[in-house]
Amino acid sequence: MLKLSNIHHVAIISSDYAVSKHFYHNILGLKIIRETYRESRQSYKLDLAINDRSQIELFSFPNPPARPSRPEAQGLRHLAFAVDNLDDSIDYLHQQGVATEVVRVDELTGKRFTFFADPDQLPLELYETL
Repeated sequence: MLKLSNIHHVAIISSDYAVSKHFYHNILGLKIIRETYRESRQSYKLDLAINDRSQIELFSFPNPPARPSRPEAQGLRHLAFAVDNLDDSIDYLHQQGVATEVVRVDELTGKRFTFFADPDQLPLELYETL
């Protein structure tokens, strides 16, 4: 039997590497593990730590095709980050100029959550865990 222990990383291709790097590192506060420029691909790869177990790999590629980013689009729906205090997290995002949706309550768990978007309109979620 396959036993998965956690999610190691999520890969994201950005349309504007500098803007996305600023968003994920400076606004969301993810620590840079390493940044590599791959000459053969004309591409950057930025490894960002979410915590000591999970990462985001941020890529840049010349002319990547656009894809649907609505939360209800087929495929990966969204990326959710766990937070202890949703209100403080929303206030911080607003101070950084990041808009959030109205807070909702998960009808199955009773936990509060909201959505916001990265610079490429990738849906991101904050999910209150306490």
